Amino acid sequence: MNNRYAVILAAGQGTRMKSKLYKVLHPVCGKPMVEHVVDEISKLEIESTVTVIGHGADLVKSQLGDRSKYVLQEQQLGTAHAVMQAEDLLAGKEGTTLVICGDTPLIRAETMELLVAQHEQRKAKASILTAYTENPAGYGRIIRNSDGLVEKIVEHKDATNEERQVKEINTGTYCFDNKALFEALKHVSNENVQGEYYLPDVIEILKKNNETVTAYQTEDFSETLGVNDRVALSQAEATMRKRINETHMRNGVTIIDPLNTYISAGVSIGQDTVLYPGTILSGETKIGNECVIGPNTEIKDCVVGDNTTIRQSAAYESSIGADVNIGPFAHIRPSSDIGDEVKIGNFVEIKKAVFGKGSKASHLSYIGDAEVGSDVNIGCGSITVNYDGKNKYLTKIEDGVFIGCNSNLVAPVTIGKGAYVAAGSTITEDVPGEALSVARARQVNKENYVQHLKFNK
Repeated sequence: MNNRYAVILAAGQGTRMKSKLYKVLHPVCGKPMVEHVVDEISKLEIESTVTVIGHGADLVKSQLGDRSKYVLQEQQLGTAHAVMQAEDLLAGKEGTTLVICGDTPLIRAETMELLVAQHEQRKAKASILTAYTENPAGYGRIIRNSDGLVEKIVEHKDATNEERQVKEINTGTYCFDNKALFEALKHVSNENVQGEYYLPDVIEILKKNNETVTAYQTEDFSETLGVNDRVALSQAEATMRKRINETHMRNGVTIIDPLNTYISAGVSIGQDTVLYPGTILSGETKIGNECVIGPNTEIKDCVVGDNTTIRQSAAYESSIGADVNIGPFAHIRPSSDIGDEVKIGNFVEIKKAVFGKGSKASHLSYIGDAEVGSDVNIGCGSITVNYDGKNKYLTKIEDGVFIGCNSNLVAPVTIGKGAYVAAGSTITEDVPGEALSVARARQVNKENYVQHLKFNK
């Protein structure tokens, strides 16, 4: 097999996006466009990937890290000029170079592999990834000869009426013999209205030298979508979401309404889990088997165990065990660790807390900066008072504790194993195990007091 290289064109500012965010960093299903491209390329046997960066260079390097080498295109003078920036890293090497735009997030590794394989099999100097579309307006047309080889690429504005009837278009993804590519780049001219150097001119140069140029036509036109504005971004998002949802459904996940279920690219979901409409799963979330998620539930960067139900709630950067029941309208904030068989009910907020096996906070409670043991019952309206206006403190609730309704546990404080806290108490000191703590004013009833008020009016 030939050595293989990849050049990703990611230097353009993307002015049509009308955004401060660098174009190729706009996310599609939770992942920047250029990262989708790099991830797919990484599935191929590529010796070296070079990303051409310009605007937002440091941000792109930070996003991709060491998965790519980088070259800087200080002035954006066209696609051929962009590839020329990789000359010091690639010129003179034997092998095949794949050139692809960083704003094509829907391209699949399988399609790139078929393009490269055909290129190498046909011993071509260049190969073009093409696609068929019923509406080719604006695209360069692929004109083939009687042997099926590429005769030329004709831009829409330059095409004759007959050529405009051709529905096979240039997608902007190419494969080249590496040496032939960099030799041809030396002869690309910028004598055009824009004064730029264009990569399709390499095809014309190779043809004039009687070199073989082939084309591989992908079956899926949507893969070739280049994102240049927010409309195209939404189209890419919809296509990618459909692809992701279908993959999960084929792997045994039930999605009640795929059009209204949003799953990011990095999410994994176990078999026989059911997702209801309005579910949003993002980041590196992992959902177990036989879970029920939704409706209207957002989960980001969480691990969720088997047989857990989360309804109409939000959870972030936390671990949630098996056989847990959360919601409706619960909020699991970052750094929480919810054990197995826990119940977190309606209007309960958990923040940076450990919740032991079998414990319950069924409604209207705030548990923050806390260690809750197993089989604890936290009554309605109970709060761990963790903040004094400057510092936050830890509340410890040991196994088997019963916290009565409307209790305030003022941290730092420990409630000992098996203790009871009476409803309405404000606890400011540690409670020993097995003790009953009552921290409230004694009730006083004043007989006939209402009549006294009426008489004095």
